[in-house]
Amino acid sequence: MRKPQKIAEDAERVGGIVDAVYRSDSRRVLATLIRLLGDFDLAEEAMHDAFTAAVEQWPRTGIPDNPRAWLVSAGRFKAIDGMRRRARFDASLTELARAPGADRVEPVEWPAELPSDFDDPGIDDDRLRLIFTCCHPALSPDAQIALTLREVCGLTTEEIARGFLTSAPTIAKRIVRAKAKIRDAGIRYEVPADLGQRLNTVLHTIYLVFTEGYSAHSGGSLTRPDLSAEAIRLGRLLVELLPEPEAQGLLALMLLHESRRAARHSPQGELVLLADQDRSLWDRALIHEGIALVDGVLALGRFGSYTLQAAIAAVHAEAPTAQETNWSQIVGIYDALLRESPSPVVELNRAVAVAMRDGPEAGLALIDSILLGGLLQDYYLAHSARADLCRRLGRVADARASYKKALELALPEPARRFIEKRLTELTD
Repeated sequence: MRKPQKIAEDAERVGGIVDAVYRSDSRRVLATLIRLLGDFDLAEEAMHDAFTAAVEQWPRTGIPDNPRAWLVSAGRFKAIDGMRRRARFDASLTELARAPGADRVEPVEWPAELPSDFDDPGIDDDRLRLIFTCCHPALSPDAQIALTLREVCGLTTEEIARGFLTSAPTIAKRIVRAKAKIRDAGIRYEVPADLGQRLNTVLHTIYLVFTEGYSAHSGGSLTRPDLSAEAIRLGRLLVELLPEPEAQGLLALMLLHESRRAARHSPQGELVLLADQDRSLWDRALIHEGIALVDGVLALGRFGSYTLQAAIAAVHAEAPTAQETNWSQIVGIYDALLRESPSPVVELNRAVAVAMRDGPEAGLALIDSILLGGLLQDYYLAHSARADLCRRLGRVADARASYKKALELALPEPARRFIEKRLTELTD
């Protein structure tokens, strides 16, 4: 018989393992349960029941060889058991309703068994299946993205709200309505035959997940590597499933950005700008893979905004030093990107590239024109970019004013510390 201390130590050890499995596999478990059970809320309850069962049983029975399959089976069993208990309860109510003078009420008929094909060879990842379900055209674009970020990737409503520049209650209502629409319309949990029609929204969703991980909107950390890794993994699966040029372009873009992760912050967690990064820390394997994808798509002549953004990242990756960057080529690609996907943010990025090619005064004139249009007044990077160009021109008062304007806006904590440091340097 095990001693109480040993039992407690085993429970603590297994509890740590369950926590690790939850972090790594909970969204996969949830996605499979959603497909098997056909209901978001039922699947989420089943998933939590499965992890609770793991905490209780694994200290006694040991860690299973395939924890994810065990959790899916346990969650599915818990859900079916709950359905049967509710069915028996409904049947009892029906008997009561058959009393003289009562209207006849039919009991709810739950299936005796549910499909167990969570290893369906048609697709090797239920999260990708779920993304296409969440991106069904019956849902609004905002609802598609919010639902996918919440259910597939596990972002909180607060994190999603920051990405949408709206409130958490608004996002919560949007997600609830989207779930109800999927349920009421009988939308199937499957990868559709007409993949291309939903591809743009799926690509946008995956990229939003990546950008949240690459430049986290919340907390004191600069990045969330788990989300970036998840987005890249989904991007690879999408390319394997549907080798469309823009899917490859998006994967290339994510790989090239990810290659710089280790150099984007100091050992103390402070932001390091691209021009100041130690390029020996860049991941050359990711760079080579990303550039090969870009070259392949450009050779096809069928590309869009993701491929063009990846081409810009490739120019940076190919430069041995910041000083040797081909800014003329980058400006040319931004010109093409503006024709393909015009936006004020693209204009801002092009203005910064022009400043690097033609000098800060030329870039500043473009940024001032953009800000005058009013569309980026609440975008902290626009004011930060203006401040940097003013600083380089020796216009200290203007630089300080723009840095202070940036600090008045919502921005990640690492960026706030960086701007505050710039302000201190201007004072000194």
